[in-house]
Amino acid sequence: MARRVGIYTRISRDDEGDALGVARQQQDCERLADLRSWQTVKVYEDNDVSAFKRNVVRDEFELMLKDLGAGLIDGIVAYDLDRLARQPRDLERLIEIYDERPRLEFATVTNDINIGTPDGRTMARIMVAFANKSSHDASRRIRRKHLELAQQGKDSGGPAPYGWRKDDRSKVDPEAAKAIREAQREILAGVRIGTIRNRWQEQGLGHPRQGTKRMAHHHLEHILTSPRLVGYRTYHGEILYQDDGQPVMGEWEPINTLEEWEAVRTAITERKQKQKQFGKSYARKYLLSGIARCGLCKTKIRGQINQRWQPGSKAARYTYQCSMVNGGCGKVGRVGDPVDRMIAQLVLEEQRTRAAVTATPVDQRWPKEDELERINQDVAQLVEAERSKQITVATLLQLLPAKERERDELRLERARFYKELKQAEAKGDTTNLTVDEFLTLPVERQQEIVLHSLTAVIIHPAGRGRRKFDPSLIEPVWR
Repeated sequence: MARRVGIYTRISRDDEGDALGVARQQQDCERLADLRSWQTVKVYEDNDVSAFKRNVVRDEFELMLKDLGAGLIDGIVAYDLDRLARQPRDLERLIEIYDERPRLEFATVTNDINIGTPDGRTMARIMVAFANKSSHDASRRIRRKHLELAQQGKDSGGPAPYGWRKDDRSKVDPEAAKAIREAQREILAGVRIGTIRNRWQEQGLGHPRQGTKRMAHHHLEHILTSPRLVGYRTYHGEILYQDDGQPVMGEWEPINTLEEWEAVRTAITERKQKQKQFGKSYARKYLLSGIARCGLCKTKIRGQINQRWQPGSKAARYTYQCSMVNGGCGKVGRVGDPVDRMIAQLVLEEQRTRAAVTATPVDQRWPKEDELERINQDVAQLVEAERSKQITVATLLQLLPAKERERDELRLERARFYKELKQAEAKGDTTNLTVDEFLTLPVERQQEIVLHSLTAVIIHPAGRGRRKFDPSLIEPVWR
């Protein structure tokens, strides 16, 4: 009976995406299997997958090991040993299986090494060690090349980041850039990244990684805060700086101004710090969750789904209910929708009135911009003076740290200034919103608008029996 073997094919990079490299390997392996009178029962293909990078999981390689150990196949045919393993630990896992099952077959197209024999294993270990060193050397040369390109502000190639055109990654994609700017405005207006991520997922935005069903939270956060948006060149995720302390600028069109980018980054950083410090969750489903309070015990009330509600029924979809689980009295509850509409109307009317009497122009320029520019010039002059031998390195290192601290403090102050300015712009003018328009906004945005006018909403008990909605039992607490 013919021995049943699996063919393993792999290529590290498939820039064209046509899998021709692994197809050629498969053809040669099938020819070798035929010469040995073996029956090919499965092809394990890892296309565009590295065998050198430690954080990469080769799904088909893992499946092959599992099938080999379970006896589903009687051996392996590969084009070359380095297609199977470039890390000694992967080779040892394979050798362990061959130790347990001595009759397993093994063959490669390019050489006669057989890891089923002691001599073959010794040679395999030597060859994989050399392949590993070769990969290390190549990786070091590639890193050096990428660093040199980064220092020159050049792009290092690869798939275009979201926001730039696929056929020319130096040019902005207008539609993608529009989606990014809109998402950034929502962030500044108080909308959660998770809410934006869900909408992008539905709309197919953001180029999620191939094979993933959902866009990761950190992936969207990176898109919205990447230094590339403002033209800064990075290396391994860090902004590169010139000798004078100025960022290296990349050779591509920016999407954001410096003010917009700093505002978004600062807003997201501050939100993370607040969540970490207070353990506060920003996820809300209902407008007055955490804002409404019980009129009897003053405990915070949260919205909850009405268990009796069914799609199409006349029952209330959700209610605001004081809960004993949260330390409340459990005696006060109200249908949610009419309360939300009432509060929305009161808040929008109050903000229209306030806007009519308090409208003042806002300074769009940070007042210390000239001071920061002067500090940047001082740093550049000190560096140039040392380079031209006007001062010594020791003198430079005495004078430079104080200037750098002053520069960094001013940059932080500038980021906070533009964050507050852009947040105010993003929250926008609510005076023209209708109640229906208000209720279509993300719930985080609705809460931002409400909390701008109110500190709380007191819901008083309505007594026993079914009653009509009574606005007098809903008490807004104004700021």
